[in-house]
Amino acid sequence: MESQWGDGGSVDLDDTRLEELSPQPLLTRDYETRPALVYERLRQQHGPVAPVDLLGVPAWLVLGYREALQVLQDNDGFPKGLENWRARSEGRVPADWPLGPSLEVNHILIQGGPGYRPLRTAWDVALKPFQDPRHPQAKRLKAAVTAYADELITLVGQGGKTGVADLSAQFSRPLPLMVASHLLGFPGSQGDDALMDMWRVLDAGPDAEAALERLLATLAELAATKLEKPGDDFPSYLLAAHPDLSLDQLARELFMLLGMTSDHVGILISNTVVEVISGEGSVRASLSAGMVRETMNRVVMRKPPLVNFVPRFAAEDTPLGNYTIRAGDPVWVSSAAAHADPLFADHVASGTTISTRAHLSWGAGPRQCPARELASVVAAAGVGRLFERFDHLDLALPADQLPWRSSPFMRGLRSLPVRYELSAAPARPSADGPAPEVAEEVLPDPSARQRSSLWRYLTGLIRGGR
Repeated sequence: MESQWGDGGSVDLDDTRLEELSPQPLLTRDYETRPALVYERLRQQHGPVAPVDLLGVPAWLVLGYREALQVLQDNDGFPKGLENWRARSEGRVPADWPLGPSLEVNHILIQGGPGYRPLRTAWDVALKPFQDPRHPQAKRLKAAVTAYADELITLVGQGGKTGVADLSAQFSRPLPLMVASHLLGFPGSQGDDALMDMWRVLDAGPDAEAALERLLATLAELAATKLEKPGDDFPSYLLAAHPDLSLDQLARELFMLLGMTSDHVGILISNTVVEVISGEGSVRASLSAGMVRETMNRVVMRKPPLVNFVPRFAAEDTPLGNYTIRAGDPVWVSSAAAHADPLFADHVASGTTISTRAHLSWGAGPRQCPARELASVVAAAGVGRLFERFDHLDLALPADQLPWRSSPFMRGLRSLPVRYELSAAPARPSADGPAPEVAEEVLPDPSARQRSSLWRYLTGLIRGGR
């Protein structure tokens, strides 16, 4: 049996079963610090698809851009849904597998089977008011981003008009969480405790399990509130579009929106800031010309926040790369590796203001991220406001010494230390932005904000930095 034509000819397929191979562990210290080298070693040894060990569980990792598109665009040939995982159904996935809890929460990104289509349709309907720029909710959302960004920047300024700050902890990470709280319709600053728990879950520290329990309970309470008294918010819209959702199911969907969108957006903001302040003059010029989205597109091509997508599973024995993927095998697509595939990367023009849209940061095909436009708007508005409010920003460390954190799914900065100089006075939002009175409507009560756990934490960072 032979593979499809690649870069010069056909090769014999390796029919060895995944469980008979001896794959090397993927999540090593090298992967933490230099993932590009790990991907390249795998590519040289195995080609565009490689067997890897994910914390004791074997899987296929897709490294090639063409193969990544093949998997992502073929929802029938490579469906999602853990029920399709042969090793799991045969009891060969350890009960204490570290990645188990994150994959067992059966929300929109994980779910397969007949329940997915009505759920995805409901998501599209519920998100439309926030993603359609003509809709009042989209205008309020953009105003909320600006308002929350101003709050955070003003708080940084309490440490002095000039100084050193960690823009990851003090801006990039809290901003999308605050916006997510706005989307979920948390009253006042009530959602701040939930945001702190989401932070603990994402950091996967020793208190992550307890934080997850509290967070899901809080989201279940919020879901019950929205069922009894709907509002102009995402959970209410989702319930209206999918009335059959149970409170438990709704809580899981809210968890996905809160966690996935906020972490993805936070990393995207940090990476874009690094691109701008460490890049050439043309990068800063393009930003001042209002081309934030173009800068973000270049960033996600080189450093996508979501480096590996959640697994899919071969519906039947399928040739992919140099191997035969057996029915029920788990297949993980790596967007980071696919973007670095020489067969793709060598054709992407560099040094140009206009970027390619061929990146896989939001996926591809029928299961492309439903919130991609919303997330892009939030990130672009946050980055834009940051550079409007600061006269000067410089990295406090060389770019190659910035600390990174990697997980099986995401890769982002642990911290983003910068030297800053604030503008003399807050710049007014751009002329095409929301009216100032709309921004005032979305701001929480200042005294309530000051009492919240999130604000106490952020204020502590300012005091600790003095």
